Amino acid sequence: MTARKRELTPERSVRHLFGAELRRHREAAGMSLDQLAEVVNSSRSHLGRIELAEYMIPPELPAQLDAAFGTDGIFVKLYALARREVHPDKYRRYMELEARAQSIAHYAGQLVPGLLQTEEYARALFRVSNPEATAEEIEEKVVARMSRQALLRATPAPHLSVVLDEACVRRPVGGPIVMCAQLARLAQMVDTPHTVIQLLPFEHGEHALMGGGGALYLLTLDDGTTVAYEESIATGQLIEDRERVVRRSRSYDLLRAYALSPTQTAAFIHSVMEAWTP
Repeated sequence: MTARKRELTPERSVRHLFGAELRRHREAAGMSLDQLAEVVNSSRSHLGRIELAEYMIPPELPAQLDAAFGTDGIFVKLYALARREVHPDKYRRYMELEARAQSIAHYAGQLVPGLLQTEEYARALFRVSNPEATAEEIEEKVVARMSRQALLRATPAPHLSVVLDEACVRRPVGGPIVMCAQLARLAQMVDTPHTVIQLLPFEHGEHALMGGGGALYLLTLDDGTTVAYEESIATGQLIEDRERVVRRSRSYDLLRAYALSPTQTAAFIHSVMEAWTP
């Protein structure tokens, strides 16, 4: 029995339009995904997901498609628009990419990252961000956040590199007791086989990533591609354009160079804990 083709939605975004045009020209040429994969030196599964706008468009693919279909640069032009487009399902897409990541680099400007949060720290954040939420709604969010941390217990686990602004460890989210427990969690993960945490002290001054006041994620995927995700108070932006990702990667590398070493970071965290311990 032939599998039913998934309906495409070219009106949603340029990325979706690119996928729809790919399918239209492929079928007009009488080619299967397997046949086209041989022509453009790709895999059937990747091409299928590109048609569904579920996979990033490799930079070399548009020109290959124009050559295969004789489309006189149409796919190259669509890609020039799609590569700078904000993904319409950016957070869902980010979660899918995070699950594929072999390494995650993260800068946090205000809060301890979700992958490193304790339940009580996360609960305090969810309460203050939505005071009208019921206890059940808060618990659902806490469970969802804790479930993300299974990523760090996977085999193999991705390598996690985190640069924390000093504000992340100075602001007592949930009060001193909750914050001490959170700092203890950080101290345990400062330098492990899969995690490295470094603190960027206030004394360093200004830096390239402080303008948004939020967070930056850099994901290196299983195919070697790197994508970026920027997050502020209420919005997020998934960045897949190679040039923009490279610029953010350079800014992150500089922060790592300016930050305290893991050993110094652990000592700093313990000093903050001591100040808050009853």
